[in-house]
Amino acid sequence: MPEADEEDSEEEMPLSLRLSIADTLTLGNATCGFMAVYFTTTGILIPHLTGSDETGMARNSAATAVILMLCAAVFDLFDGLVARKLRSSPMGAELDNLSDLISFGLAPAYFVLVYGMVSDNGVYQRVAAVGAIVVLLAVVLRLARFSCVTVKDGTFQGMPSPFGALTVVSIVLLELPFVATLLAIIGTAWLMVSRVEYPKPRGRLAIAMLAWIVASMGLLAAWAFDAPGGQLLLQTGCALQLVLGAVIPLFATARRVNNFRDNRREARAASQLP
Repeated sequence: MPEADEEDSEEEMPLSLRLSIADTLTLGNATCGFMAVYFTTTGILIPHLTGSDETGMARNSAATAVILMLCAAVFDLFDGLVARKLRSSPMGAELDNLSDLISFGLAPAYFVLVYGMVSDNGVYQRVAAVGAIVVLLAVVLRLARFSCVTVKDGTFQGMPSPFGALTVVSIVLLELPFVATLLAIIGTAWLMVSRVEYPKPRGRLAIAMLAWIVASMGLLAAWAFDAPGGQLLLQTGCALQLVLGAVIPLFATARRVNNFRDNRREARAASQLP
């Protein structure tokens, strides 16, 4: 009998640890995040430290790093959709949090850090390190809270980490004055840990988000290859990303206010009935 029990346990263990299709997409998310860190290091930081004048390589590597973060966002979008349609393994939720930490916590925070390191001002380097730590901790706290707090269906509490990561990177690529860049990064980190409601990307919103990601990749490619008007297109896209980050919560707030008003009207109508 003990031998039979051991055989049963050996057969059951692989089932519980088997990766689902959604888990494979989640691992693709983590891979893209790691490769974003790789390109940020080899294409931006190392050429700066070695005194290389190959600015084109730095631009191409920066665009590649951001495109990889966008690819991670695509994987993150689809792994949730696939998990709802099919199934995920018992490891699915943990894999998702760990992958998000790499792609939307470590990768953008490292991008901010390198942005400060390639500047000529030593003070900027130290302040950029503070901004990078704030971004990383905001994502860590957000992911930890997401695992513990239950919110109403269809909304996120705080800016989703993929959207926050892309907003942080957009702030850096806009090349604003350093103080304005740092304040905008800190503001984005605050939105990620705030209680401001953001809608979950489902249905038409998911399609719109996917279209926006693809358009962003196109803008980055145009900028990387120095296409005519590429710099202006990139800055326009980055500015629009910031506007979306500020405007999207207003729709959730307006919907909540409308629901409150509708409930009050229904309550008044019910109280006036004989």
